[in-house]
Amino acid sequence: MKNTKQKYVEDAVPSLAKTFDIDNPMAIPKLVKVVVNIGLGEAIQNSKLLDQAAKELAQITGQKAVICHARKSIASFKLREKMPIGVKVTLRGGRMFEFLDRLLNVALPRVKDFRGVSSKAFDGRGNYTIGLKDQLIFPEIDLASTERSTGMNITIVTSAQDDQKGRLLLEKIGVPLGEIERRALIF
Repeated sequence: MKNTKQKYVEDAVPSLAKTFDIDNPMAIPKLVKVVVNIGLGEAIQNSKLLDQAAKELAQITGQKAVICHARKSIASFKLREKMPIGVKVTLRGGRMFEFLDRLLNVALPRVKDFRGVSSKAFDGRGNYTIGLKDQLIFPEIDLASTERSTGMNITIVTSAQDDQKGRLLLEKIGVPLGEIERRALIF
């Protein structure tokens, strides 16, 4: 069975070049990075939630998480500028392909009644975002040590100029895109 990097090199690149008639190999859409983000608005009252989320994100991705701070103050949310409100990890290169392998072949199939991910989550520039409601679908997370379930966003950033090229790239590397309802990703 091919891993994600092999699918990208052997299947996606030649197929994209042929389908869109691209002669220049540098113009073929590429996977640039994967950004995994956990937003924790509750961290305003309890900063220990950020530490737990950073630890779990590091276990899932294999890379240390960075704490994100609020850009501006919002009085109704009791949020001040530069308060820590989330954690994120940006994966590139080998770690990116390894994470995508685990996401596509291990984590997503563990979702109850999984029928694919929504094909409507493209941003218009070929980038794709998956929203997960629970981090427990990753086998690296120990159920006993987890205090609470937190969701996360996984953004796959491509160099594609439009959604059509980005969609074909993701289909060729094995992302199960389909016309489904959003609630299919509920654990």
